[in-house]
Amino acid sequence: MVTETIKVEVAGVEIRDVYEDLSSVDVELDTELAGMFRLRLPLLLQGDGAWRHLDDERWQPWKQVVISVGLDGPAEPLLSGLVTHVQPTFAPDRKDCVLEVWGLDRSLLMDRVDRLADWPNKKDSDIASEIFARHGFSSHIDDTEIVHDEAVSTIIQRETDWQLLRRLARRNGFSCYVEGNTGHFRAPELGRHPVAVLAAHFGDETNVDRISLDFNALTAADVALHQLDRRSKQVHSTTVEANALRPLGAATSGAWPGAEPGLVVLNRTAATGVAEMAGVARAVHEQHEWLVTGDADISANQLGVVLRPLDTVTVKGVGATFSGVYLITHVTHAFSAEGYVQRVEVTRNGVGTTGAEDFAGTAGSLGGLG
Repeated sequence: MVTETIKVEVAGVEIRDVYEDLSSVDVELDTELAGMFRLRLPLLLQGDGAWRHLDDERWQPWKQVVISVGLDGPAEPLLSGLVTHVQPTFAPDRKDCVLEVWGLDRSLLMDRVDRLADWPNKKDSDIASEIFARHGFSSHIDDTEIVHDEAVSTIIQRETDWQLLRRLARRNGFSCYVEGNTGHFRAPELGRHPVAVLAAHFGDETNVDRISLDFNALTAADVALHQLDRRSKQVHSTTVEANALRPLGAATSGAWPGAEPGLVVLNRTAATGVAEMAGVARAVHEQHEWLVTGDADISANQLGVVLRPLDTVTVKGVGATFSGVYLITHVTHAFSAEGYVQRVEVTRNGVGTTGAEDFAGTAGSLGGLG
């Protein structure tokens, strides 16, 4: 087992004088939502009638909060955000009076103002780069290749910059999120070596307190898109039936005959041509290919690894069907008197093992998956 440490800074200064009163700290990181933090403190009524912690200027809105965590090593930043909510609760029993301070990561700065704008003759990745730069973020962006020719189709923005980025990410099958001062707009990297092995009921190697998995055969579906070409007046059609993402299991959605494949026909989806139509349909198809979802509770000092969304992990001890590599979609880092627990949500676009899995957790690539 390793020793966990947590560090909380407000406006660049560590809150050492508050640590002894902190009841809990939660940090939630997600592939679809802004990162969030929550600090919980007791409200203590003092002799002069004031409530300790309640009027502390460190909890004023828009104060910058950085939460870092370490496991037998230097603390590494987990979330950098801003205070957005201060919630005192005054219960009949003074011992139950508490203060909660909430905040979100800096993506919220891009989600404050609705804009009406057009983006002619640009790629989705160009738009992402300009928006991140406008708000002072560096960026990690995958090229989307297709230029939206204004003679055919132009991206129209009627939402906040963050909502537009999320919309463009979905149509490309990308993830869009902020990590510190860096904005990410990119495809999942399923070939990376898993950061940890999660073991359930595996003797001395067990490091998972609880895990629950769900194999949903209804989610998979073919995706079709039909569109009138404004220049030639011809109707173009595209249908995606095969998953382009790297499979994380030996058997994917087409492995079980017996039912007609589902079909999703996209409506009100404008594209500049057949190539973009195929890309949009592919992105939607990939979302329908995540057949297995699950959640687990993990004692961080047993695992010894800080987990983050879009990491991959190898799961073992849950049978031949469910053991294998999973993509993390959500992590709640929960710090309390009971210790440091990581509550993770995972997904997988296949079942069974491929033979390339590293169940021992040694360094290297994923072999056939790499």
